[in-house]
Amino acid sequence: MKVSIYMNDISEYLKCNAVVDFDHPSVSRLADQLYDESENETDFIRRSYEYVRDRISHSADAGEDSVTCAASEVLGAGHGICFAKSHLLAAILRSKSVPAGFCYQKLILDDETAPVLIYHGLSGVYLREYEKWIRLDARGNKPGVDARFSVDFEQLAFPIRPEKGEADNFVIYPDPDTEVVRTLRSHDSREELWKDLPTRLGYETIKG
Repeated sequence: MKVSIYMNDISEYLKCNAVVDFDHPSVSRLADQLYDESENETDFIRRSYEYVRDRISHSADAGEDSVTCAASEVLGAGHGICFAKSHLLAAILRSKSVPAGFCYQKLILDDETAPVLIYHGLSGVYLREYEKWIRLDARGNKPGVDARFSVDFEQLAFPIRPEKGEADNFVIYPDPDTEVVRTLRSHDSREELWKDLPTRLGYETIKG
């Protein structure tokens, strides 16, 4: 398995925007705190990942019905779904000039209650110390889900099951997918959002 980047211009993976809003005071303060506690950049990436994974709840796991999207919204609410949590992780890392982007997998929402294929959001991060990109899943752990930070091998939240139509995408994109953002912004409640989770990506229709 080898990940690849969508854009060769590394500055595209450092941008601040309305979704990855690391210029927001709460996000920059958290980034400063995590950075000051870290031994080096790789340790900062690990700490940031584990903070978002463990300290920011997955909305469904926590029973939260509000929908967050931008990094500052996720941090303020203390929860978000997979896409939103990846936005926060990217914002924290980019605040300290660590290149970070977005990856997507196609998974079945729930084998028993909702056997439909939808997209799941991951993070892509560049490790300067190792001169490599890795993928991380900050969704949040629970029984049966044990995602971890690793330099040498991926340990994501969900194994891909091709026999069920699930699919992996090893491309790291510089911007949150437009269809993902549109979907998050279109719903005020997670109950509504759960009926309209992304089944296609904006990146599937364009090529930069």
